[in-house]
Amino acid sequence: MIDCKNLLLITNSLQKSPSGGRELLCKLNHDALRSVFGDQFFLNELPSNSISGIVAYFNSFRGYIDGLTKDTIGVALQVVHDNNIKKVFVDGSNLGGFVKAVKERFPNVEITTFFHNVEVRFFLGSVRQTKSPKALAVLLANYLAERKAVHYSDKIVCLNKRDSSLLKKLYGRGATHISPMALQDKLPSGHSVVCVPPKEKYALFVGGTFYANRQGIEWFVANVAAKAAIKTYVVGKGFEALKARLERNGNVEVVGSVDSLVPWYLGAHVIIAPIFDGSGMKTKVAEALMFGRRVIGTAEAFVGYEAHIADVGLVCRTVDDFIAAIRDESQLSCMKDSSALRDIYENNYSYEAARHRLSQIIEAPYPPTQGGGV
Repeated sequence: MIDCKNLLLITNSLQKSPSGGRELLCKLNHDALRSVFGDQFFLNELPSNSISGIVAYFNSFRGYIDGLTKDTIGVALQVVHDNNIKKVFVDGSNLGGFVKAVKERFPNVEITTFFHNVEVRFFLGSVRQTKSPKALAVLLANYLAERKAVHYSDKIVCLNKRDSSLLKKLYGRGATHISPMALQDKLPSGHSVVCVPPKEKYALFVGGTFYANRQGIEWFVANVAAKAAIKTYVVGKGFEALKARLERNGNVEVVGSVDSLVPWYLGAHVIIAPIFDGSGMKTKVAEALMFGRRVIGTAEAFVGYEAHIADVGLVCRTVDDFIAAIRDESQLSCMKDSSALRDIYENNYSYEAARHRLSQIIEAPYPPTQGGGV
């Protein structure tokens, strides 16, 4: 435990068994901060909600999104007051309405906001895909919230330099600290990342069905899968509904939801990440490293992992690049580079690595509060 003032973490409702990348990272941030601060740690979880109805849409433009309401902000501010909180860690730039409320009420409280991605960039992709009024409203609400988070935070933590540069371009201020994607270790005790060759060599795609994953795997199925030297399995909640579409060209099997990703990763010879859009960092790359597997993916998939691309996998820019990479035995890490890849995870993207970074960020002197209104 570090010697410092009481810290309050405000976050969206934490899941006992998170599955999505953001949910996993929220839980890891919580566990790391609780470990660092011990009995000086305070938690405020926001209830899950969604924008529906005219009143809710109007309130969302005031910052009342993702569990933030006048009442929940009031409760959190009371926690700050009653417990002499001097540091607040806000897990998500979507909670910018709370950041502003804290800074206006308690100007001397140090606020650190963790940006899982640039929300405007993330939701812009959704607008381009759906072109719906609701998607546009969500984009605008998140823009207004994120602008407050950038302006009123003392410390801004981004996953990578690209997100920091985009914040600077959009809002006039970039990150004060970079802390890349990290994941709790899912490799069972006693298991080796070097696998016994299964009867069937296969490539693995893992992810939920948000727009960038759907777009990426559909492109891969249409252009690469049938020409690949090995079969591709698609694992992830929601993909069951796309089974007919994704299996139409052969050499692909949709698995959908699974109880555990462990056997799928340990049995895979390579992970594919044909992702063309998004923000933040791609969880599947850190997860692949955790299990000692190389990644064949687009440049977007490797954003934030640039320092390790030569060891982690191969960047593909064309259909032919993907086909050649999957046919190249040297890219199949199952029996080759597994332990070295696992070391990259432990040193850079593990819980312990994240805990150390967050401790340093909290202890670091913070810049002067940004003045003015938003």
